Amino acid sequence: MSTISLSPVDWVVVAVYFVAIIGIGLYLKGYTKSGDDFFLAGRRNSSWVAGLAFLSANLGALEILGWTGGTMKYGMFVSHFYWVGAIPAMLFLGLYMMPFYYSSRIHSIPGYLKLRYDEKTRVLNAISFAVMTLLMSGINLYLMALVFKVLLGWDWHVSMWVSAAAIGVYITLGGLMSAIFTEIVQFFLIWAGLFLVSILGIMELGGVDKVFAGLPETMTHLWATTGDPSQNEMGITWLGLAMGLGFVLSFGYWTTDFLVVQRAFSSKDLRSARLTPITASFFKMALPFIVVVAGLVAFKLRAAGELVIPDDPLNPGKTWNDAALPMLILRYYPTGLVGLGITALLAGFMAGQAGNVSAFNTVWTYDIYKAVIRKDASDAHLLWMGRVTTIVGIVLSVATAYAAMQFNTIMDYIQAIFSWVNAPLFATMLLGMFWRRTTSAGAFFGLVAGMLVSFSIFLAYKLGAMPQALSQALTFTENPSDMSRNLWQATWAWVVCFVLTVAISLVTKPKPDSELVGLVKGLTPADATAAAVPWYGRPGTWAIAACVVLVALNVYFW
Repeated sequence: MSTISLSPVDWVVVAVYFVAIIGIGLYLKGYTKSGDDFFLAGRRNSSWVAGLAFLSANLGALEILGWTGGTMKYGMFVSHFYWVGAIPAMLFLGLYMMPFYYSSRIHSIPGYLKLRYDEKTRVLNAISFAVMTLLMSGINLYLMALVFKVLLGWDWHVSMWVSAAAIGVYITLGGLMSAIFTEIVQFFLIWAGLFLVSILGIMELGGVDKVFAGLPETMTHLWATTGDPSQNEMGITWLGLAMGLGFVLSFGYWTTDFLVVQRAFSSKDLRSARLTPITASFFKMALPFIVVVAGLVAFKLRAAGELVIPDDPLNPGKTWNDAALPMLILRYYPTGLVGLGITALLAGFMAGQAGNVSAFNTVWTYDIYKAVIRKDASDAHLLWMGRVTTIVGIVLSVATAYAAMQFNTIMDYIQAIFSWVNAPLFATMLLGMFWRRTTSAGAFFGLVAGMLVSFSIFLAYKLGAMPQALSQALTFTENPSDMSRNLWQATWAWVVCFVLTVAISLVTKPKPDSELVGLVKGLTPADATAAAVPWYGRPGTWAIAACVVLVALNVYFW
């Protein structure tokens, strides 16, 4: 396969991007003087700034390359991960959960668990989240190395280390402030650099209708083929989608994953914090136009013999689905414009990687280091530790990147990780916020049990030790796909955690109401800032508008 030779103009575009993001880090270093500045961007951002950063932190290489490759495998079903698998949870976070988070003035999600439950629950979640974040960070590094390898022919190992170093520089300098500013730049770069791929693909095929024409029936609908798992490429029913993705994984990720929620914590007031995920939801709904359309175009061109998707060099005989978008850039972009395409992919990588690193350094510093190792650490010492942790996290991410290379479709790997950590955690958070009777003992043991159940199911499938009868009972399918198994193992993790937490809480002593003020429904003051603005500026109004758009999209692509 031939690679691209960059023109001088292309190199200038890439170089300007790197100079700009490192310059942002150098500039903001002068404003990063305290722990709140480094870890929470000083809590002074508007809902628009926080909202774009909120989405951009999620809009990494995972989203762009992973789901483009996933579309070639699952078709339109990938849109579920943007719509049903994201929007309801984002709106729920803004309307109902953000008041508990923001009002408690915490630095992280594990910090809420400390206030609501106890130290051991906090440390358990902090450690599991830190491990998950490093795995996710490695995925971003892997996919960035894929871009350099496919498009430019650069060495895998050098690409990962150089990319990791660039991220380490600007996060170490400016912390979350630097991450948020660069994420906003990256958000617009991604749209400017990759939107054109879908446009050119549609033009080449002769229009939107031609993109869908001739595709297998299993790839062109969202819900019409979910009555029978054999009728869709994901091999799952509507119940598995609704429970495993629409409820458990979706809510588990968007409402408890500190990677994205941290951006809302940087808002200047509670109303802005609540509007952050709601604002981001509108842009999230638009992303399938880049990702899904590009994936369908790649599928049709490959089927017609007009686009060659290379074999995976690490898994001979398997198609390298995650290379689909780079191959489209190679096909469509002329000399001089390739630099913009590469910069857009770099921006996606930087956004995802920066989000993981900034979340990791916060959780390690406050919820592990300060909570367990050095409880009397000063603010200045924690600021120093945050910078050191950024460098350590980058190095560890490189190690996990090599593990990520072993998976054919990265999104299968990602959903498995989420099912281990986020799925049971959502049950713990939901009960903690909306049932004051939930106890610390119930939360801890329920969370441990949920995590063990999810990982055990995953391991049994990986080792080929899952009995057929048990597999069918767990997934309601005779031959579930990898993604179907992930969705159901997440569902069972949530169910086990929820049921066990309730059972143990009923026989153990809860905290008194005086210790739960601001942490539980019914004991948290109303959002006074929302009532002081016109109806069109309130979170509830925009959440309703997002729901209308969501329903319309699902009906249209039924």
